Amino acid sequence: MPAELTSADRRAVLDRAARLRQLSEIDRDAIRLAQDPQFSRWFEQITATGGCANPVHLAGSTTVRDVATGEILHQYDTRDEPGERLLIRCRNRRAIVCAPCSRLHAGDTFHLVRAGLIGGKNVPNDVRGHPRLFVTLTAPSFGPVHRASTAGERCRPRRRAAHCDHERPTGCATVHDHSDPLVGQPLCADCYDYVAHVLWHAHAGELWDRFTRAVRRRLAAVAGLPQSQFSDHARLSFAKVAEYQKRAAVHVHAIVRLDGPAGPADPPPAWGAAAQLTAAVQAAARSVVVRTPYSPAVGEYAVRWGRQIDVRSLRARPEDGGLTDDAVAAYVAKYVTKGASEIAAGADRRLLAWDDIDVVPAPPHVRTLMRTCWRLGGLAEFEPLRLRSWAHTLGFRGHILTKSRVYSTTYAALRTERAAHEGHNDVPGAVADASWRYVGSGHTPGAALIAVGVADDLAHNREITREVLRERGECL
Repeated sequence: MPAELTSADRRAVLDRAARLRQLSEIDRDAIRLAQDPQFSRWFEQITATGGCANPVHLAGSTTVRDVATGEILHQYDTRDEPGERLLIRCRNRRAIVCAPCSRLHAGDTFHLVRAGLIGGKNVPNDVRGHPRLFVTLTAPSFGPVHRASTAGERCRPRRRAAHCDHERPTGCATVHDHSDPLVGQPLCADCYDYVAHVLWHAHAGELWDRFTRAVRRRLAAVAGLPQSQFSDHARLSFAKVAEYQKRAAVHVHAIVRLDGPAGPADPPPAWGAAAQLTAAVQAAARSVVVRTPYSPAVGEYAVRWGRQIDVRSLRARPEDGGLTDDAVAAYVAKYVTKGASEIAAGADRRLLAWDDIDVVPAPPHVRTLMRTCWRLGGLAEFEPLRLRSWAHTLGFRGHILTKSRVYSTTYAALRTERAAHEGHNDVPGAVADASWRYVGSGHTPGAALIAVGVADDLAHNREITREVLRERGECL
């Protein structure tokens, strides 16, 4: 403390220090940030990320030069930034991990799916007239589970009481609410075929691939074509999302569209009507099968789709019957942002050891599926399935949302379009020399508090804008 301070000044400094010590760590850190000379610029970065909950910290520089003259047109270096770093979005799709980035991902997904239904984003509007189906394919039964009740129905009523080989009831007379933790849990865990469940997940991608090939084969048969010539006359396009049911089994929602051979800009052939596409999808879903590798420990399994197959036409005009395009796109976008803990899908991060399973906040049924993955993953015959690496998703591999190449636009194209809209355009006739490195991620306690406030303010502003547009009869 400087000697020139008066006693009153010294008491004021000591009083302030005492008050600061009474504050929480979060409050002290927030005050520290607010008093930083570069706070305004730091706050601009937080706002630019939308209040991202776990931003990535980068350090480096970018120099933009004119190709012809070599003149430096623009130069940026993080040495001038607070903490000598730039904050960018984490881009996590799960709302439970980062709500702001999840909202952005949901918006991109909505436009990606919608463009393949009605056009836009470099997809011609005529695509709306192509045969388009909304298809739901489920997993088979691996054993009876408790079911949520509708209209007051009992879970699994039985006229006569019966028990399985493990002396557990084979029925349940309870009326389960959808929030009941018993919903989706096996009536008898010892009777439930956990091995079949895990192996079905591990082969679901191959099953889908065989399904699409079978659809093409059946459509070619309808047209009287050899299968090898199908691509010369038509193209099957799709976008699909994998959803976990309450029983922790994946089912697939897919938009299936028939185009001409050149893709969405090409009308489908005359023989490719919606009725023919529907028949081909239903027949293919019931016929395809994938056989698992034989294992001395568990034998061989035949992987098929479940008996519940739903195929609905998407309406091309407002007066037509069927599902609406926006409703389908919104459903898919909403699902892909859910966290694993919300949908009985396991864990949001990979498991590194057997003991990690015990601390996963999940029902016993889900943890048993993880342990089954881990156990089967140690067998040589299942090594190519990498079950231990995918134990956190219960053996299911791949992305939640996948699409065929020409279904519509891409996430990368949507991000580029958004960057251009925000003024981050590439300079014509210029080249950029960039050098960046990762230096960290996340927030300090006070920064996290401020970021939450920024995210809340932006969400509130969006709601006000949406309400204004709704009153005008427009949409956001």
